[in-house]
Amino acid sequence: MTRKTFPADILDQAIHMQDAWARIDEQMTVGDLSIGALAMEITHMRTVEASLVGLENQLTEIRNQRDAICQSAWDKVRRVRTAVKGIYGFDSTQYELAGGTRTSDRKPVRRTATPVQ
Repeated sequence: MTRKTFPADILDQAIHMQDAWARIDEQMTVGDLSIGALAMEITHMRTVEASLVGLENQLTEIRNQRDAICQSAWDKVRRVRTAVKGIYGFDSTQYELAGGTRTSDRKPVRRTATPVQ
């Protein structure tokens, strides 16, 4: 993503400039720029910002749905794996097929001796 070349509070600054421009002279133009063009730009910024907020809300809702579905699937996977472990045993091929680690495939716990003083 590129670095922004405008300040974060650009909308506030544009509104302030429009207000100041109106107080100074509404008929003043700067080249082909007029107060009406600035007002249209402010309106467009507000519209785009509102659309962006709406899309961010939709994205949050979709992420929440994804998380709920993934949690539900994970619960089912764990339940089935536990059932397979209970039915066929800790060291069965079926338990390994269900994604568990067989007891015979586990590494033994390695304990280091503490030095005696």
